Amino acid sequence: MTCSSAITKLKVILIIDLIIVCLAAVGYYYIQKLTTSTVKAEFQVTSISITPAEAIREQPVVILVNVTNVGNVPSVFTLDLKVNGTIKETKAVEIESGESKIVEFVVTESVVGEYVVQVGGLTGKFKIIEIPSTPSTGKSAVISANRLTINPTEEWPGGSIKISVDLTNYGDGKGFYQLTLKINGETRESKTIELLGGQSTKVEFVVTESVVGEYVVQVGGLTGKFKIVPKGMHTLHVSAGQAKVDFKIDGQSYKTPCAVLLSEGKHIISMPPTDPDGKYVFLHWEDGSKDPTRTITLTKEMWISATYSGGSSCPSLFVWNGTGYVYVAEVSNHGWLGYMNYITNDPEWPIVYWRNNPWDYLKLDKNQLQLVNGSHYELVLSQKWDEIFYLDAACLVVVDHPANVDVYSTGVEQYLDPGYMGKIYTVSKNPLAPIFAINEKGEDVLPLILNRDGVFTPGVNGLLSPSWDNILWNRLTLNLGDLSGAEQIKLIVTGKVDWGSPDDYTAWVEKFFANEVPNGTQITPSPYMEVMDGNGNWVMVPCERQFPLPPDVNSRTWVVDLTGLFPADNYWIRISNFWNVTFDYIGIDVTPQEEVIIYRIDPCATLYQEFESPSASYGNFTRYGDVTLLVLSYDDEFVIGRQGDAVRLIFPVNNLPPPAEGMERDFFFFVACWFKDPAGNWGYGFDFTADPLPFQNMSGFPYPLNKENYPYELHWNYLIEYNTRTITP
Repeated sequence: MTCSSAITKLKVILIIDLIIVCLAAVGYYYIQKLTTSTVKAEFQVTSISITPAEAIREQPVVILVNVTNVGNVPSVFTLDLKVNGTIKETKAVEIESGESKIVEFVVTESVVGEYVVQVGGLTGKFKIIEIPSTPSTGKSAVISANRLTINPTEEWPGGSIKISVDLTNYGDGKGFYQLTLKINGETRESKTIELLGGQSTKVEFVVTESVVGEYVVQVGGLTGKFKIVPKGMHTLHVSAGQAKVDFKIDGQSYKTPCAVLLSEGKHIISMPPTDPDGKYVFLHWEDGSKDPTRTITLTKEMWISATYSGGSSCPSLFVWNGTGYVYVAEVSNHGWLGYMNYITNDPEWPIVYWRNNPWDYLKLDKNQLQLVNGSHYELVLSQKWDEIFYLDAACLVVVDHPANVDVYSTGVEQYLDPGYMGKIYTVSKNPLAPIFAINEKGEDVLPLILNRDGVFTPGVNGLLSPSWDNILWNRLTLNLGDLSGAEQIKLIVTGKVDWGSPDDYTAWVEKFFANEVPNGTQITPSPYMEVMDGNGNWVMVPCERQFPLPPDVNSRTWVVDLTGLFPADNYWIRISNFWNVTFDYIGIDVTPQEEVIIYRIDPCATLYQEFESPSASYGNFTRYGDVTLLVLSYDDEFVIGRQGDAVRLIFPVNNLPPPAEGMERDFFFFVACWFKDPAGNWGYGFDFTADPLPFQNMSGFPYPLNKENYPYELHWNYLIEYNTRTITP
């Protein structure tokens, strides 16, 4: 797409948005006039609840009020939240006649002191206190609540709900803690607990509710929920990862993901073998069964999930397991071309794009990877999605390491120090655990990250943010404990990212063209990590040592090297993401790096057509056949393929020596691959063609053709010899 056509597209978007805004304004005026002249509604605001009453810097404070429409017509009520006289947030709530709703506000403050809250004529207070450090000497009590457990999270009217929290005294002196349980802002019970220094205890409450609905639990600064459902019914949650597929429950049609209230007993769930577009192929259920149709017995709230190949996008990796090719993951998620970085005031180039990083470092399951004829391993990169891929380099990395440690590699970001990316780290098989973890809502998520159990922290997608200057950050705050004697500090992280739908991304982007924004405003902000200094202030980690995004929607484990990043013996970190990043496990390794032996195995590579595609992509693609020379080095000479194409990679290992005594062997797949979607899907500013080609030194993609270009003069022979499969529009 030329610069002029890109500007034309932006103008069209802006005009459409202006028309929509005008129509909305006229409609709103008419509705307001009709409402104010003919009907009235009356509201009452009661029961303000502020939790916690004392918070640390930047810890979310949850403010709940109950709003009741005591009038005889439904209407919208607007609430202003004021903190120390300043309006922090405004919410509009639509409430039916006679209905009550709990309205939630969340605020954070960074300055120690007392804050006065005003909302709906009600007043309350909270305090921001100095962050408690890990105590060493002195007879003082530092007591905090963590690990909120609600069991069950769904019950029938009159059934018992057990609510428990763990109290820990991190100090070395005796202290008292008053634990108050609130349900929907109403105080139900209080308990005063005495704890000696270093002592922990579990405190339990039992509640019953008779009315069907959702209930918010607040206790000890922690927040959770449970719900009451009609007797004889339970909720079934069905998901399929990123695949949005139509499926059936007892013959009735639904679309994933969904939560369905069903009668207790047996139900038949039928998933399609593939989606209508052929982007996904059913692999298995969460219990390992491989039949798309299954029967479940519903005796309580239940979660089931189907796994489909194809992931969210990117080429799909398969390995030979001795009997067939099994799906592993999507590769090079960070190689996606078309991420918008920031807005400029240059009329010829109004958007600057991210360059991104095509590399991926994927640890393989050595139990899946099986030899073929005792001589080689086989991997296949298959383009299931309607995308164009640019495979630049690939190799198998074999790592022999001491048997008492595990090995993992790093994540990927374009701004990270290359000296840290792709490095193999040894980590303890018994790492330390954080002692404190909360998310952006102030919820205790420590129990969710202590084990790799498939239970992830809840997250929030920045695409739901009200505006560019009011971002909803997906945030995790951790206390790693006392690490003052550690020579090295490494996080072992298992997590994943949900990118949201293309429609959500498009709607978010169009906000930047519907209104003027300052020059340089970022569209998709980068993740960032902060550490605590000696005065309790958050300090940004240097750009080249920042926290990366997880590679894809399938959870991965990687290492983040924190060595040398803490300015004081205060081991708190805060990780903020724009995208919906969720964590299954976080551990801390303080053991020194062990000696490892690394072998790089280069492949023999063949490009072939795996299935016929209806893709509209066109241009000069790589001819089928031997493409080995193209994947041996990272050099801007690509295997260029489209939907339906696949690359078979054969890694000969018959000359590889066995691991030495006391050593274990693990395998990694290192790959550099860019890819792009159709222009109307996620991307802007380019057509669905093989050209223009990406290259290592580009500023971003798409790049301004009048300022930079692919280095054709260095690669004429490659272009003429390999890219001869011409597909016309």
